[in-house]
Amino acid sequence: MEEDAAQKMFDYFSKEAESRIPKMGFTMAERPAVNLEFNDLTYTVPTGKSTSKLILRSVSGYFKSGELTAILGPSGAGKSTLLNVLAGYRTGDGTGTILVNGVPRETRCFRKLSRYIMQEDVHQSGITVMECMRFSADLKLGYGVPQDQKLTMINDILELLRLKKCQDTMTDRLSGGEKKRLSIALELVNNPAVLFLDEPTTGLDDLSSSQCINLLKSLAKGGRTVICSIHTPSAKLFALFDNVYIVAEGQCVYQGLGRDMVPFLAQNGLPCPTHFNPADFIIEVSSGEYGYHNDRLMNAIDNGRCRRWNQKTPEKDISKYPSQTVFEKLKKESDFGCSNWDQFKLLAKRMYLQEWRDLSRVLLKLITHAAVGLVVGGLFYQMGNDASKTLFNFGFCYVSMIAFMYIPMLPALIWFPMEVQLIKREHFNRWYNVSSYFMALTVTRFIQQIVYTLIYVSIVYYMTGQPLEWDRAAKFTVIMILIGVTSYAYGLAISSRLDITNGCFVGPALSVPLMLLASYSFGVGSEGIPLWIYIGMQLSYLRFGIEGLVTSIYSEGRAQMSCPPEEIYCQYKAPIYILKELGMEDSNYYKAAILVFVYFIIFKCISFFVLRQRLRRAKASGIVFMVGRYIKRYFS
Repeated sequence: MEEDAAQKMFDYFSKEAESRIPKMGFTMAERPAVNLEFNDLTYTVPTGKSTSKLILRSVSGYFKSGELTAILGPSGAGKSTLLNVLAGYRTGDGTGTILVNGVPRETRCFRKLSRYIMQEDVHQSGITVMECMRFSADLKLGYGVPQDQKLTMINDILELLRLKKCQDTMTDRLSGGEKKRLSIALELVNNPAVLFLDEPTTGLDDLSSSQCINLLKSLAKGGRTVICSIHTPSAKLFALFDNVYIVAEGQCVYQGLGRDMVPFLAQNGLPCPTHFNPADFIIEVSSGEYGYHNDRLMNAIDNGRCRRWNQKTPEKDISKYPSQTVFEKLKKESDFGCSNWDQFKLLAKRMYLQEWRDLSRVLLKLITHAAVGLVVGGLFYQMGNDASKTLFNFGFCYVSMIAFMYIPMLPALIWFPMEVQLIKREHFNRWYNVSSYFMALTVTRFIQQIVYTLIYVSIVYYMTGQPLEWDRAAKFTVIMILIGVTSYAYGLAISSRLDITNGCFVGPALSVPLMLLASYSFGVGSEGIPLWIYIGMQLSYLRFGIEGLVTSIYSEGRAQMSCPPEEIYCQYKAPIYILKELGMEDSNYYKAAILVFVYFIIFKCISFFVLRQRLRRAKASGIVFMVGRYIKRYFS
């Protein structure tokens, strides 16, 4: 009786949910039907030097196109890990086979057919929903598709996902449900055949959750393979799923139709109580609330080889699969929708739009540079041509260098770890190449640093009484720009691997020895300096920065400085004497500028390769693996 009552309740919710599924108001281009099969999947994660934890234990399954599949299970059962492995988001430390339409999966080819919508609904700030969709369409479809056709498709998708009313709303002002639907809309632009979603209803209320699952059901009915992990769905949501895959402690407990799950449990001595949500009941059973070591249930698991219960093994209808020529065509296609140059232009445009939309942040940076310039200019007021205060003027150069080390570096340590979450989603879903993103980031930040440096230099250079010669002012400004962009790249190199908390500690901590080594042994010479200290001095880009600042002001035949009447003797009236005092009489401005620029390139390369390795989500090897594991163990 309890079984019949639970089954009737399930059928009632199923009919009611079916009536609420939205109908597509447009027809997308046909995509090949993709059936996903996996056998004996095992996945482990390292927990120490020689220990590891087994997450998936030889699980098997079969997901058909045109079906909405739910992966359910208790917390820590392996739902997200299974989804990550199937989507190709995690490829290391795993064994088993994954078949796409009966043939072994090629990850590069499969990622062109599939899209992965992650649990965190992070979106680019400072742009509207429509602008976000336009950038997605331009990056994924390229300029080969006419703009009017893209706009029509975007409007249809927004209409389908009920985002039309908020198309002019900034993404950071959207509700939780709207952000989730926008995440789906962005990936529908190029009509993927397979959709993976990691807990799409997390953080949503019952109504928003129902709307989200109804939308996924309608997308699956359009011929797509939609697979999502979900945590404790209501009976109404549970009735919408065509295929249910239950995991417990890394093993498959059940796979099949939702309506067949109650008879399955009853047959194994676990009848579902009357008016009890079948999804809650199977999760309680999987958690061991009803005796986890039930022999009959464990026999049904069949050693982790989960099959569709009460159904025939699905026949492999080869006629419905894409032909081999389709896969060969996919292999020849580019990984991205447009060229690297087009990606660079679109990403640079988006970055500028985001930067200037946030006027408060722009004004804050402008005011900060102006305020620091006024403070430094007041501290060293009119000391630039005063021969009695030449050493104080050296202090002005040093303070300016330190200011332009910290001001660009600290925002990079805070901002970039959050940006990495966006890069993960966009790069994995084939929006753009990492090199295109890095080039756009480099150019936009370089131009911004030029603007901020000009504001600072225009204040301090005149207030401190530096020589009013265009070539010296230009050289001083160029070195300040190079120090700023190099410090920003230095911050990126740290934050591309560490989170905000650890990055904000490691960055300033490592900057202290750079500052000390930059000023060490001035006026003393290199005799008697330990070798490791001398090597450290050459590794500090700030040392070459201070050399460039000092030589831009005092070298190349500068005229003698004025000695105040109240001073009897000015030791450094001739600029050559201060250069000799600092040991810079043989220093060359152009050499110093080139070396600072070289360190800029080095820091950029470090951040690029570390980020690229992080985005690959594969097991690292060699030096990258050893360094990454060391940082993760001692700094995370």
